[in-house]
This record gives sequence, C-alpha cells and structure tokens, in this order.
Amino acid sequence: MKFSCTKENLVHVLDALTGIAGRHAHLPILSNILIQVKESGVQCSATNLEIGMRANLRAKVEQEGSFTVPAKTLGDFVRLLPENQVHISLEGNELFIQCGASSTKIKGTSGDEFPVIPDVEEAHGYSMLHTAFKEALSKAVIAVAKNDIRPELSGVYFGFFTPRFNGLVLAATDSYRLAEKRVSVPQGTDEARCIVPARTVLEMIRLLSSAKSMDGETQVRLMVSDNQIALRYDAFELTSRLIDGTYPDYAQIIPNDFQTTALFPLEDMTIKIKAASLFTTSGVNAVSFDMNAGEGTVGVSSTSTQTGEHSSSVEAAVTGAENSILLNYRYVLDGLSQMDGGNEAQMRMNGSDTPCVFQEKGNNTFLYIVMPVRQ
Repeated sequence: MKFSCTKENLVHVLDALTGIAGRHAHLPILSNILIQVKESGVQCSATNLEIGMRANLRAKVEQEGSFTVPAKTLGDFVRLLPENQVHISLEGNELFIQCGASSTKIKGTSGDEFPVIPDVEEAHGYSMLHTAFKEALSKAVIAVAKNDIRPELSGVYFGFFTPRFNGLVLAATDSYRLAEKRVSVPQGTDEARCIVPARTVLEMIRLLSSAKSMDGETQVRLMVSDNQIALRYDAFELTSRLIDGTYPDYAQIIPNDFQTTALFPLEDMTIKIKAASLFTTSGVNAVSFDMNAGEGTVGVSSTSTQTGEHSSSVEAAVTGAENSILLNYRYVLDGLSQMDGGNEAQMRMNGSDTPCVFQEKGNNTFLYIVMPVRQ
C-alpha cells in the first residue's frame, strides 16, 4: 500500500471520520480508520456499527492495499504536519508517514478485520440544497428526547411528501416541546417516513458544516430504505440505521386558532428571559409570560424562594385577549435561538394550560411549541 496526497485533503477527510470512530472496549478496531487503496483511488472509512462513513481521498496511488490505524492518533499527527505533500505507505504492521523533514510510524491492524459498512438499498432517493437541509436539521434536533424511554422520541422524524407538506418535514419532540421544520425537495417525489437517531442527525450537521466541497457541490442526496438512511455530499457518504417504530401524530397538538398573539423583538425578549432565569426554582425553570394588549407588552417574571424575584416587560404588538402562561425558560430560549425572521418573532396561545406556539416573523416553515409548566 502506497499513496501520496496533500495535507489539506487528508485533514479534510480525517476531520469528518474521527467523529464516528471512538473508544470501544469490546471492539478496539472501531476506534480505527480503514484506509483502502485501489487503482481507482483511496477510500477511508469509519463506523461505530450504528453509523458508518466513507470518504474518497484525492490522492496519487502507487500501490494497492488496505490497513487500519487509530483515528485520533492519525488525525492529531497529520494536523501537526507542514503544508506539504504527505507520503503514506505500509511497512509490516505500521503505517509509515513522511512529510517534508518529518516522518513517523503508526501501529495498526489488518484491514480484513474491519467491519463491513453495508450499502443502503436506494428504495427512495431525494436531492436538496445542502445549506437548507443543514439548517432544518439544526432547528429540529433541539427538541429530541434525551433518553430512550420512548425510543421513537430519541430521533428526528423525516416525512417525505406526506399529506402534511409537499417536500420534507422534520420534527422532534420530547413531550415537553416540539420543533417542526419544512424543506423544499427539488428532486424526488416518493412518499416515505422514517425516524433517524439524534446521533446520526448531529453527525449529518457536523459533516455538512465541516465539509468544503472541492467541486462546488451544493446539493445533498438522501437515500432511504426500510431500515437505513444514507447521505451523500462532497466526497462523503454517511449511512445509519433507522429507529424502529411509528412516530406519534404530533400534529394533533398544534392549535389551529389562537386567542392571543404577540409580536416581539427577539433580542430584547431573549435578554429579559435570561434575566428572569436567574430567579427560578432549579429543576422547574418556570418563567411567567403575561400578554397585555392594552399596554402593548409581554410581561416576563419569575420567583424563587432561594434567590428572590424578578419582573420586566417587552414592548410587543399584542392582539386578542389578555393571557398568561408559565413556561420552562430553557425550552423557550432553545427555540428562540433558532429564529431570525428580521429580528422579530411571535408567540401565540389560547390559555395557561394549552401549548404556546413560537414562530419567526413572516416564516411559516419553522414551528416551535412549548407545553406549559403545570402549577
């Protein structure tokens, strides 16, 4: 095995793969990266048995072969190399790396021992703008359940061309809040539904954030089968198992009409909520929101037996009846942090015991719902 490549190209690939490989006490080889050198090119792979990633490395091939080395060791070392051509070859059970005046040998194991990353049967295929898809993933994943008590809630729902939307709907809920984001899908028309693990979604976001397309590629391609999903972008292909089960019909909790609506400046509201958060009871995190159409304000207040109490108000365009609701400030801030909408957002509600809906001004593609704190 022998090839050469630029440090830039090698770091580009290793940065993406090292997030998949990690420490595994029972299967140490899973902390390695597989390097396969063929006449057609060099492919690097990593897997944790749930998620797998392959990457094509731009390189000059001199001799075929395969080998695995610890991902962290290789990545950390390569980042310290000068910006020169990197020459890599296999010498016995060691990977020999030479770059400028620097050289090293990294011990590894045979590529034959590395687990096979299964190919995804392309039952359904879709293509969309990678920036829009990455943004949608980021907005949805914030509401995923942090435990596996209900496995279906530990992932993000993907609904392609369902009656709810002629494109892709991403949704997540932990039963206390819900995030839904809609994305246009220029290519692909099949109706399909699946639940993608949160870890996979986070890896997708990381890949789309760090991968710099060498060919100016702007589209990301998704393939969905009965139990797997694959994402292709740039020189990378990420595959993952899906979560078995049926996602709850979350649309039932989304109100169609509202008694009160308040349009407020995002930055001002965020600051007032953070101030109120300093005077909440730990674990409950309850902040009161009081909508007053006559005064044109949303009151933000909190009280704690340990730290004291706080009250302030945000100027807002309030329409409808006066209303109050108690919400977990952490959940509200998570949702507001995903909004822009020209620096304004709106909250809509019907009463103190019903869901509170947040949306960006003039944008109905992102919906964020917080359930009230029960008093």
